[in-house]
Amino acid sequence: MAKHGGREIQFRSGEEPVRGYLATPGSGHGPGVLVLQEWWGLVPHVRDVCDRFAREGFVALAPDLYRGETASDPDAASRLMMDLEIPRAARDLDAAVKALLDEPATDGPKVGVVGFCMGGQLALFAACRNPSLGAVVNFYGIHPNVTLDLEPLQASVLGIFAERDRFVPPEKAQKLEKDLRAAGKRAVCEIYSGVDHAFFNDTRPDVYDASAAARAWSETLGFLRAELR
Repeated sequence: MAKHGGREIQFRSGEEPVRGYLATPGSGHGPGVLVLQEWWGLVPHVRDVCDRFAREGFVALAPDLYRGETASDPDAASRLMMDLEIPRAARDLDAAVKALLDEPATDGPKVGVVGFCMGGQLALFAACRNPSLGAVVNFYGIHPNVTLDLEPLQASVLGIFAERDRFVPPEKAQKLEKDLRAAGKRAVCEIYSGVDHAFFNDTRPDVYDASAAARAWSETLGFLRAELR
């Protein structure tokens, strides 16, 4: 298992404690970004993504939305995702934004949010309710229990989707972009050809695509740097 360069933290969501993983850049400060988990939970891959952001100059926080639970097989992960209490998740996301902004290392009045799979939908959901989120990167987001109210959304949105995705097929990505633009939001949804859902996850050799992941990473960094200046 890779050694992680960040640290475990705890913050308050109402009266409840929530764990998270925080990675900071070598410079000691930078723009903030939330990293939201896939349906597996706060697993080592998510910590690795935070570490990668820190190496690129970001302060990255991944909140533990499952409160300590993780899964390693799809059936268990699906149960965890469907059992997630959305009102509680909303409170946890708001609390995570505040925790990240309160970090002395975080620069600027707004932070970004990047989410994968379940976390992609939650990233957009969080930004629709929290004006402190200035940029959203939604990697093939899906959660059947999350309803989006796009009207309050102030953040710009980059959507990254997969041509062969059975969970979020291209037509759903195209509809999301159409809905965002119809609501007057700044949004681009890209569909990567020849790849599957979760192609960014390098711990999933069945779907990981190194070339597409590198392109998506470059686009994500460029987008966040431009929007969080």
